[in-house]
Amino acid sequence: MLRTRIDLDAIAHNVSLLKEKVAPAQLMCVVKADAYGHGVKEVAPVMAAAGADAFGVATLDEAVELRRSGIDQPIAAWIWDSTDEVAEALACRIHIGVPSLTHARCLVETEVAAKVYIKVETGLHRSGVDESDWDEVFALLRDAPQIEVLGLMSHFACADEPDNPFNDEQEATFRRAIERARAAGLECPINHLANSPAVLDRPSAYFELVRPGLACYGLEPIPGRDHGLKPAMTWAASIVNVKPIEAGEATSYGQTWHAEKRGFLATVPCGYADGLPRDFQGKLRVGIGGKLYPQVGRVCMDQIVVDLGDNEYGVQQGDEAIIFGVGGMSATALADAAGTINYEVICRPTGRSVRKYEGGIRK
Repeated sequence: MLRTRIDLDAIAHNVSLLKEKVAPAQLMCVVKADAYGHGVKEVAPVMAAAGADAFGVATLDEAVELRRSGIDQPIAAWIWDSTDEVAEALACRIHIGVPSLTHARCLVETEVAAKVYIKVETGLHRSGVDESDWDEVFALLRDAPQIEVLGLMSHFACADEPDNPFNDEQEATFRRAIERARAAGLECPINHLANSPAVLDRPSAYFELVRPGLACYGLEPIPGRDHGLKPAMTWAASIVNVKPIEAGEATSYGQTWHAEKRGFLATVPCGYADGLPRDFQGKLRVGIGGKLYPQVGRVCMDQIVVDLGDNEYGVQQGDEAIIFGVGGMSATALADAAGTINYEVICRPTGRSVRKYEGGIRK
């Protein structure tokens, strides 16, 4: 069986650590994309018990699903199309991000009570109300009696590079936006800018609420730093075959790898249909019995092959193979080897991977 083990105690540790660090600011844990692949219905209650004051997701559907799972804390969603039906989300008490003048007009036209965050452009240039539209959006939402503006929000572009001067520019722009909004008559009692790296390294950006995602799951968002986080996810499978190979023989499609000497290979049932990219070939080292072994040959749809050398530790069928996590490469180490980021790696396990939860208090 291919499985992802989720350590709920690790998640509780991370959330408690973040909560203590940012106090008195409130803590919004971001649980978009099914809690970064960890399973939002299992993870969110653990976060709530560990101190999460609110939750953030990307889409309105994610927000409604989270509310219906039993979460009572405030939930915010900030990616939606101006043609989307928002009534259901508003009926579920979802706080909605407003990323453009068009979105603001849409909410006003619904004439339904709404609590919103205005997402202002501070330099990421992805989504957010451009500064040229700030005053119009502020006035439009201020004058709509059914709309309560909770505050402003934005997102850092380079917070994982603490010394990047653009962080100062963005924070200054965000502060200017808050001043403009308040001058326009909006109270903006709750404002948030800080993502995971800013939470860990930039207290000036805490404002009234912070919005970490990756750090909640125990992965370090700033390369080379260690903030005491505990990774929660391990991706593992049971070895289905161990067989010999002679010097000069090849394995897997295209015969892209040949054995330099006689040895043994292990077959692990995980492939690109399960979220392990084909171009991870030769970059992954699989953990077996506390030792790391190189993955060799092509990554197939359903399986990979691991070079055991002369198999001096007696690896056999049924032993557990760690693709990343405790007992294998960390998600960060695998990301570095593959030329990507740990955010992507922990979202990879899909397909036939089955989640198994450990620790925590579950119903």
